[in-house]
Formats: sequence, C-alpha cells, structure tokens
Amino acid sequence: MEVEQEKSAQEERQQWKLEKDTELRLEIPEGKGKAELVLLQGQGEVFGTELIRNKKFTFKAGSKVAIFTWHGCTVEISGPLEVAYISKETPMVMYLNLHMGLEQKRQKAENSPDESETGPRVLVVGPVDVGKSTLCQLLLNYAVRMGRRPVFVDLDIGQGRVGIPGSMGALLIERPADIEEGFPLQAPLVYHYGHLSPGPNEKLYNKISSKIAEVTKERFEKNKKARASGCIINTCGWVTGTGYRILVHAAEAFDVDVIVVLDQERVYNDLKKQFGNKVQIVHLPKSGGVVVRSQETRRTARDERVRNYFYGMKLNFYPHIFEVRFADIKIFKIGAPAVPDSCLPLGMAPEQNETKLVPVQPGRDLKHCVLALSAAESLEEDLVTTNAVGFVVVNEVDLDRQMMIVLSPAPRPLPRKFFLLSDVKFMDFK
Repeated sequence: MEVEQEKSAQEERQQWKLEKDTELRLEIPEGKGKAELVLLQGQGEVFGTELIRNKKFTFKAGSKVAIFTWHGCTVEISGPLEVAYISKETPMVMYLNLHMGLEQKRQKAENSPDESETGPRVLVVGPVDVGKSTLCQLLLNYAVRMGRRPVFVDLDIGQGRVGIPGSMGALLIERPADIEEGFPLQAPLVYHYGHLSPGPNEKLYNKISSKIAEVTKERFEKNKKARASGCIINTCGWVTGTGYRILVHAAEAFDVDVIVVLDQERVYNDLKKQFGNKVQIVHLPKSGGVVVRSQETRRTARDERVRNYFYGMKLNFYPHIFEVRFADIKIFKIGAPAVPDSCLPLGMAPEQNETKLVPVQPGRDLKHCVLALSAAESLEEDLVTTNAVGFVVVNEVDLDRQMMIVLSPAPRPLPRKFFLLSDVKFMDFK
C-alpha cells in the first residue's frame, strides 16, 4: 500500500492535510478516552456522511474511522490515537462507480410507466471483517444524498444494527447517518431470531428472512419513492456451507438483481455459477483500512450494542427497572430438540421442530437473558413471524414471590405479554 504519512500519534492535537482522492485512517485505542475531529478546510466525508466545517465530532475509545476527501481538506484531531495515516490506495472510486450504477437503475424504475418496476435490490456479501456494513452505510448515504429513500435490511444477527444482536430487521432510510451515532432508528421493523449465528436454526433464519422480504415488497407497493430507491441488504460473514445456503435463500427471497461480493473471489465464482446471468454479480476489493476483530472485541461490541439500546450512545436514555409477575406474562423459546426418526411411532413424520414454540418456565437461569417482547396480542397469531416491539433484560428472578425484575426502555405496564427467549445475555452494571 502506498502511504504518504504514518504516525503512531501520541500528541494531543494534530493537523492533517489530505490531497484529493485520499483517505485518513484512524484507530482510537481502547480505554484511553475519546478523540475529537474538526474539519478546518475543504470537504471530507466519513462513510458517505459529509463533515460540517468547524463542527466538533467525537469518537469513543476503540473506534475505527476513515475520513475520505474527493477534493482535498484539512482536519484537526485531538486526543489519543493508536494508528493514524493517510493512504492513496482506496477503493472509494470503485464504490462510487457502484453507487452510480445503482442510481441509473433507480432512475429507470422512477421513469418507468410500469409502476411495478422496482429499484435495485442489492445483497452485500463477503467473509467477516471485510467492510460489508461500512459499504452498506456508504451506499445508503450516497442514495439519500441524491434524494432517494432506500430500505436498509440487516440480516447480520451478530451485529444487529437495526435492532440488537440476535435480531434481524429493516429500516427506511430518509437522511444520512449521523457521524457519531449512525442512522436514526425511527420506526424500525425488528424480528426476533435469538442466536448470534444462523447455524443453530437455519430454517428459522430463512423463515424470518423471507418474512422481511415479504414486508419490504409490501412497503414498495405502498411507497413509490421507496420502490424506486430499492434496498441494500447486509449479510452475515459466514459464506460456506450453511452460510452460503442462507445467502442464496436471501437472494431468492428478496429477488435481488445485484450481488456485491467483497474480497473473496471464490464466493464470487460460486454465485456466478448459482445465478448465471439472472443476477448481476459485482466483485470489489475490501478497503485497506479494514481491521480484523478478535472474538473478545466482537463480544465487547455486542454488549455495547445492547447497552446503547437501553442507555443511548451518549447515555442520554433513561431506562426503567420494575417487577413483572410470572402470572402476567408467557415466555417461549423458538425451536425444540429434534427427535430421531427411529424414536417416532411407525408411519409418523418428524415434526418441524426448528420453528416450534416451546413454553419456558421462569427460573433463575433467566437471569441476564435478553427477552424480545412480541407484538402479537394472542397465541392465534404466529409468534415466530410477528415482529418485536422491543427488548427487556432480566436483572433478577425471585422464585419465592413469583416475580422477575426487568430492565426496560419504557415504563410499566408492558404493552404485550408474550416474550421470546434469546441466547444473548447482558449484565447491567449501571
């Protein structure tokens, strides 16, 4: 990689001058405070969101940030930096070309006399730590800056950018992401999956993926602007075996017309064989600034995502803690252990246990578990494919009083009574 300048920066305040088509890549160390960024001159952007001149932007410890400029700019950084360097080797021109290709599809859909024609449905795939989420954010930001209203679909259950880890969802994007806080999560559509990987329940994962595709298509039918804008779909980083099968399922469920493969040529060739000329397959390199995260870093990021749900990224939310009686709620887990065919009565077909609702008796093992509150009002509705209205964390379980104490984003009373159990756990130290 061609690098103009590199520093392991320890100074408290630094100015960096970027030439056109270059990128300043920053890593803020863990546990050493925040860093502040100010654009002094020129024009720059962070993952597609424009920097406002002379406005101070704050990045928390552990953040990885890339400031790109098309025309040149000068920025000032205050605070500790673990890594800081300017690179001319950046795939941003290729990413911009992809955006312009998608924009042509949007214009075609917008000007088509056939009102059923939809804008681009883009599936972004690739292994872990290649920048899929960042590319999705970039494409969404560029689309919104062109006046579009795309739908962001997040199938990456390990991160949970629309909901929390262990959930999948969709969000209509109406304005660029905030540089510090990301996209505003107003009226998101979130579905409970309950695991951090598709592996434990592939059938459930595909069923929810199909449900989100169905609801997205309904949104397109009712919102002309969203229909012309299309959707950007983020996926998990598992691209072999089960991971590959769920990618193919998602591509078919959403009827995608563009698949963007980051970094891995083998996946690109597999998808080319799978879909032939029916889908446009695009192979792009990952950014040189992408950092490989350890398991511990991923675990910390998941905890931070759940904490942000309750307390806000700037600790500006005030969640509630209150008691809930066992008698007032019902808790279920989706999926039952499979029964071997040899154990079944003669002539009886095996049940579809993967999407079966199993009642859960409240006990001490629920402590620190995340529960999804289903929007279903009765058991006549399908709890598996009904969206969640929110999440709570079980802080304590009192079997003597038949009560549990929950952390909730809203005060009592609970709007519904059906909860779905998740593998995700969160310890509230606030």
